[in-house]
Formats: sequence, C-alpha cells, structure tokens
Amino acid sequence: MRKQVLVAVDRGETRVGILEAEGEPQAVPTADAQVSKDGGNGARRRRGRRGRAGAVAAGAERVESANGSPWRAAELYVERRGRRSIVGNIYKGRVDNALPGLEAAFVDIGLEKNGFLHVDDIVMPGVEVQRRGRGGGKGQKIAQLLKPGQEILVQVVKDPLKTKGARLSMELSIAGRYLVYVPNGEGVGVSRRLDDRERERLRRAAKGLELGEGGAIVRTAAQGALRDDFEREIRYLHKLHEILEQRTRESQAPAMVFQEADLSVRVVRDIFSAQFERAVVDDEGQHRRLTSFFTRTAPELVDRVELYTGEEPLFEHFGVEEAVTSTLSRRVDLPSGGSLVIDYAEAMTVIDVNSGSFTGRGRGARLEDTITRTNLEAASEVVRQLRLRDIGGIIVIDFIDMARARNRDQVLKVLREALDEDRTKTYVVEISPLGLVEMTRQNVTDGVREILTKECPTCVGEGVVLSEETVALHVERRLRELVAERSQPEAFLIAVHPAVAGALLRAPGVPPVIELEQEVGRHFHFEGSESLPIGHFEVMLEGSREEVEERALPFQTGQEVLVTIEEPHMYNDDDAVAKVDGYIVSVTGAGRLIGEQRLVRIERVGRAAADASLVDSADGAEPAGAGDDDDRSARRSRRRGRGSRSHADAVAEGAD
Repeated sequence: MRKQVLVAVDRGETRVGILEAEGEPQAVPTADAQVSKDGGNGARRRRGRRGRAGAVAAGAERVESANGSPWRAAELYVERRGRRSIVGNIYKGRVDNALPGLEAAFVDIGLEKNGFLHVDDIVMPGVEVQRRGRGGGKGQKIAQLLKPGQEILVQVVKDPLKTKGARLSMELSIAGRYLVYVPNGEGVGVSRRLDDRERERLRRAAKGLELGEGGAIVRTAAQGALRDDFEREIRYLHKLHEILEQRTRESQAPAMVFQEADLSVRVVRDIFSAQFERAVVDDEGQHRRLTSFFTRTAPELVDRVELYTGEEPLFEHFGVEEAVTSTLSRRVDLPSGGSLVIDYAEAMTVIDVNSGSFTGRGRGARLEDTITRTNLEAASEVVRQLRLRDIGGIIVIDFIDMARARNRDQVLKVLREALDEDRTKTYVVEISPLGLVEMTRQNVTDGVREILTKECPTCVGEGVVLSEETVALHVERRLRELVAERSQPEAFLIAVHPAVAGALLRAPGVPPVIELEQEVGRHFHFEGSESLPIGHFEVMLEGSREEVEERALPFQTGQEVLVTIEEPHMYNDDDAVAKVDGYIVSVTGAGRLIGEQRLVRIERVGRAAADASLVDSADGAEPAGAGDDDDRSARRSRRRGRGSRSHADAVAEGAD
C-alpha cells in the first residue's frame, strides 16, 4: 500500500490527510516549482492570489497515482486553535477524591473537568496494585494508594469526550520516531503489528540500549531501522525526560509539565514509514518543524518532506476536500449501486448495508451473488469510513443476510484484512445468524464530524423537531392556561414561529384561534421570525385589543413596502404572494413577477395576511397586471364572484 501525507495550515486550523493507493511505494519526482523540498526557495501559497504554475506531479495525480491506481483519502485529522488534543500531555495533578465503588480516582489537572484514573492505570514503583478481576485480595486498593490532596504525575490517554473528563494513566510514555520511552518500565518490547522476522531483527538491534532506569517499546514505524537510529533516538528521549523531571520539581499542581507535539508532527512521526512516499506541506512554518524533527530523528526522511506553493488549495488539488465534506453525510454510496447508512447513537454507531440500485450482473445473476458482492464492497468501505470519520466505541454493522456460510466467511475476511491498515486498536466478533457484525474501536479523540459540527439548538441532537401542527395544539393549551391565569387583559401578543402562527390562523375551515377566541372571550395576535425555535412561546404584550393590534399588525393601510414575490396566488392566476417573516402579502397583478423584488402598497391589513397592489416602477412603466386589460379584470371579477377570496379575506373571515 502506497501512502502520502498532506498538511494544510490555515489561520485557526491545521488539517492532516493521509492518502492511500494500491502498489509498492516509490519515489515521486517533483514535476516543477510548485513543490519545493527547500522551504526557503518559495513563499507560502496564499489563497486567492496567483501562485506558481504547474502541478505537484503528473496532472492526473489528483485522481490517480503513478501506477494508475486511485489515491483515496484514508484518514483525516483536524486540530483547531484553542481545541488542541491533549492526548499524550503529562500533568502534575492533585487527587480530588478516590472512589472504592468505582475503583477509580478523579484527578484535578487544571482543566474544566477532573480527569478519570482507573485502578488498572495506576503504576507505582515497588507497590503492588490490586487489579480489577483478580481474586485473592493481593495488592493495595485504590483508597490505600491515593488520598485526596495527593500530587501525582499522570498522562492523558483519551481526550475529554462529551460529558466525560479526560482518561488518565500513571504509566507515562514519551514517543519518538522509532521508540517509545517508558520511564516506569523495563526492558525492550517490539510492536506486534510487525511480522515475526522483522520483530526478531529489531529486537536484536535494540538489545543492550542504554535505557537508564526505564524501558522502551519499538514502534511499528521502526520497520527497517538500524542500531544507530535507536541509539540516536534514545539520547533524544532521555533529554526530553530530563526536562520533564525538572518541570515537575518546579511546578505546583495542577500544572502541565510536558506537552505532546502539534498535530502535523504527531501524525507524521507516528505513521511516516517506508510505505510513505512523501509529506506535502503548504505552510513554511510547519515545513520547518517537520524537517527539523526528521533532522534530529530520521535524517534519511528529510528529502521526503516537500513544500507546496501552488495556487489551488492543497486539499482541493488532491481531492481531499470532498472527503472532508463526505464525513458529514449519513449515506455513503458503494461502487456497484449499494449504499451504507451510518447512524450515531450515544452508546454505539450502527451501519446499515443496503443493496440500493444494484441488481446483479448479467442475465444469470443470482440473489446470493448480488448480496455477497454488495457486502464485500461494504466491508471495505465500512473500514474506510471508520478511519476517515475516526469512529470509536461499539460499532454494529448490519450486512445483508447471506444464506451460505462460505460467503459470510469471505465478507468477514475482507473486513479483517481492511482493518489491518487501521492503526487504531479494534476487536471484531464473528457474523451473527442475523448478519450482524459487532466490533469495538478504540475511541481516543473527537473525530472530524464532531470537530466540524455542533449540536443542533432546535432538536438538541435528537435529529427531529416537533411539527408545526403539534406545536400549534400545544400553544392552544398554553393560551387557555394564560387566560385562566390572567383574566384582566382583553388581548395578548404572543411570539411564536411563523409556521405555528400559520397553523393557528390559516387552517382549513374556521381557524383554531378563532374558535378559541369565541370560547374564552379574548383576542390573540402573533409575531415572530423564522429564526425562532419551532417550540418558542413568549407573551410579548397584554392589554386592550386596540393596543395589541397596533403593535401586532406589521403594516398599515397605505404603507409602501419592498417585498420579494415568492409564489403564485392560491386562487387568482394573475396575482402572487410575498412573505415577510411568515406574514402573507397578496399582491394584485404580480403573477408574472415570481422571484423579483417589487415595491407594493398595502391596501388591506388582516391578522395573518394583507392585500397589496404594485406601485408604478421608477421608469414610468406600468407594473405587470395593471392597466386597462379589461379581459383580465373581467376574469378576476368572475372568479371572485364564484366564491374565490384573497388570503386576507380567508384569514379575516369571522375574526376582524
């Protein structure tokens, strides 16, 4: 698998994308001056200004790699100023309380919410801790290990998510390019994601390293690394540990004593290996940071870091901007016509596989083959979406039911193979008889969707809102209660959403508010804008009918108003309707002006609608629908004579 890293930097945001394509990694030559390996040879690309001509490589690179396979966005990371991930940061914290019932402690690390430290994550040299699930009562319990007010060093292993604080651990680690230094550990371990032969070679290369009092873990990115690489890096990590210890002595809890690298350095450090052809950066400052980091840790990779200075934004040039937008979509299309539907819940994420428009290939296509083909495509795409959106926690995939066990095994195999490319820890259960696959994926930070969006203030995350009919019925009940509580006022002005006011005033037959007024002997007027929540209800004014009407009616007879003609009239073909915050203005003779702005004169004002006529345009031309067109006037008169009415007439009937 071939990979590239893109780093796009804006004023308040850094975005990192990982692209993948089938094939063996190879050196990608720079086609022209648009990509520079020397950050000093070109100014950073400025959006909206003319940049250097040319393309990053071949003109088709946005779509295809050099061997013809398409580059696809596999992972996306977004970090914004003020919302930087704190995973990897080390804090000198103060224990707030230790709860034996939860086998956990809450630690003040200087953030809005206390961090959560479970007993399994407590590490104290020379002290045996009673781990969860272990019998015999061996080791000390959390209440014996930690006391309120006690100062401890902790590292964040999981960002604060939703209502939960950061997850903490006392097993400290400092990550480098090839090694992770563990101050409280011992010996050398090697990543299990490497094959056995490479693991053995790396174990021999790391044997006898001067680790000091701690231990080390050889990372997956160390594939192909030599002894000299390990020796150079362990010296660098020891210096970082010395700085950490010094800051710990000088700091007063709660305080941060070690900060993890920023997003671009962190991602490139963790994943840049022999599979990666290059890292393309569109910012000189970030380019210098990356080259400086590789100069210290892996000088042989410095030449793979390139500065992009093209006119077109980096993510748009490589087609990654579309992938960012796609993370917000609930539906994901599959190549053959099927689709995925991704639904997020509090406890899990559910992914449904649909066959969609795919009906098989050829006349001899069988149902089982069609289903299997769709499920195989879905298995690969599901993993891509998990990585792209960084979905964590419990995940349930509802594949289309397959009759043959062989086909189910094939789909599960494709799913597992695709997960091999995922760096995040996962666990997959076998396909159930219902065609469901249950899996878990480690949840460490907010995904792209959570960073780019916020909770809807209207539905509050539910995904649905009450209909205007439902709210209108609720408003009727509220108005009855209002009259019972306040018997003196003759009329009330209520602020509601225009759609709710329409349901109360413009319902078929006798409007509900008219029946209510006759029942309770009071008068009600409504005002509001489209920006109000659908369920908004507020008493704006109460008093005499004249006082409320003066405030409630948006226009006065004879007033001239500039409106946008929005839709044809319900009854008269030659007329049209404009709307002002849900208030209807019926404009005579405006049937041919849909979509245009025109000045109108208010002729009659009703509670929820008004009648108006067009005002002559400034150039002296007659407005459409006006003049001596006797035939048109006669037709309108005949229609009205047969029982047609204006919007204001319909609303005002029995009310004004």
